[in-house]
Amino acid sequence: PRRGLYLLTPDEGDTARLLARTALALSAGVALLQYRNKAANAHLRKEQALALQALCAEHDTPLIINDDWRLAVEIAADGAHLGESDGTVNDARTALGPRAILGVSCYNDIRRGEAAAAAGADYLAFGAFFASTTKPHARQASLAILAAGQRLHVPLVAIGGITPENAPLLVAAGAHMVAVISAVFDAPEPAIAVRKFNACFE
Repeated sequence: PRRGLYLLTPDEGDTARLLARTALALSAGVALLQYRNKAANAHLRKEQALALQALCAEHDTPLIINDDWRLAVEIAADGAHLGESDGTVNDARTALGPRAILGVSCYNDIRRGEAAAAAGADYLAFGAFFASTTKPHARQASLAILAAGQRLHVPLVAIGGITPENAPLLVAAGAHMVAVISAVFDAPEPAIAVRKFNACFE
């Protein structure tokens, strides 16, 4: 499984700014990039996803589409990420094909993780582990869920309020990747922020 930083995009309406900041981050080495924009309409989401797809290809970084496997199919993205109301792994797999990377949000629920792994998910995301400015009311998860998740033999992604300072705790507990937005995109130098996260896996 891939290890390292799983970068999610912010709710950015300015596509040029989004691409510029993302390019800086990808230049430092990102395991996966997830396109996530909760504030965009369908037209803007497709525009930004296509632009990011071209950028990801330049950096050999898989592009994952958040919440919308149909958009992932439409642009032939590398995969999709499913929340609890985004459909089933089976439906997404059938539409995207066997090579697609499919991830599932499992929050703080190991049973949801078990079901997703059994259905063929390629990674499981657990969290929030720390207070998050992106999702201040997110369900809280403990480090123990990463230990419990090892028996599922699927890569585990930790999310929620993660910084280069607290990421080592999650890696030590069993996270294969750590997912962040603001810790990179709000940083003065996104590439430096990415390198700090990658150092946590060395």
